[in-house]
Order: sequence, then C-alpha cells, then structure tokens
Amino acid sequence: MQVNQRVLLLRFLARALVRPRLLGTLFRAAWRFRARGWYRRSPFLPVPPREYLEWRLHTAYGEGRTPTVQELERYLRWADAMRKGRLGQQGS
Repeated sequence: MQVNQRVLLLRFLARALVRPRLLGTLFRAAWRFRARGWYRRSPFLPVPPREYLEWRLHTAYGEGRTPTVQELERYLRWADAMRKGRLGQQGS
C-alpha cells in the first residue's frame, strides 16, 4: 500500500471513531474485495491484492491521485446501500 493510501485509511479510521457505523461499512467492503485464498498466504489477512487496489484507484482517479476521506465514505455508503438493496428508497 502506498503512503498516501495508508494516510487515507488512517484518516478514515479516525473519522470512524466519531461515526462508529462506518467501521461496519468499511469491514464489509474490505471483505468483498478480499483476495481469494487469503488464508493460505502470509500475512493471513483478508485484504485485497495490492495490484487490484492500485488498478481500481487508477481507473477511478487517474495517475497519482487518491480519493479524499469524504469520497471514500460516500463510496462505502453507496456500496452498502447497493448491497442491501436500499438505493433509491426514501431516506437512503
């Protein structure tokens, strides 16, 4: 993970301390992006492959740009709503 991605994650975790519901949203998204067979390879954590994450960020933001904490939060809330089938319903 690049330094700016680590900073983003740390900033998001700090925001999640103020808004604890974001932690569940973050963990659900991380679980969806986990690498296949993650339990067979060190560090034995369900994290996405670095190359995949870099590709996703590059296709979404271009070279060298990292999303803001607000953009990450908005995406995670959207993904959670899509998963739960609530997108487009009143109050989402």
